[in-house]
Amino acid sequence: MADSVETPVETVEDDAEDARDEADIAADYIEELLDICDLDGDIEIEERAGRVYLSVTDEGDALRVLSKPDTVSALQELTRIAVQAETGEFSRLILDVGGSRDARATELQRLVDTAIERIEGGSSSAALPAMSSYERKLVHDLVAEKGFHSESEGEGRDRHTVVTR
Repeated sequence: MADSVETPVETVEDDAEDARDEADIAADYIEELLDICDLDGDIEIEERAGRVYLSVTDEGDALRVLSKPDTVSALQELTRIAVQAETGEFSRLILDVGGSRDARATELQRLVDTAIERIEGGSSSAALPAMSSYERKLVHDLVAEKGFHSESEGEGRDRHTVVTR
């Protein structure tokens, strides 16, 4: 007689618990980093479309040194690695420090507006600078809202977005 083995069925609750685990691990990691740097900050956790968003804010400008785009990208990667080391799963969390993501979104909007002006002025296409996959996704959404088309081109660090009519 063969033994039967039950395999657990993953549910939406399991997904939410995994996201909470990921968020908690990431928040603990960032909190420890802030302690090491002797910085104060409030950590807010959100989940949108299965992705964890961690925002670190403060009342002054103490986080200014950590909110530079390259620094935020590096901290995000380190936090993702810390989560992956704990869970064994790839993390897609997004980190925002001191409103850096909003500032970058505003900058991306200006880049898209400039690209569209060039196309409306007669150019057949406009290439934007290389950027992360998250930023390219934002750009694709902004371009689509304006009724234009965009595609990502290039490989690795050179991957960028090209806007066309």
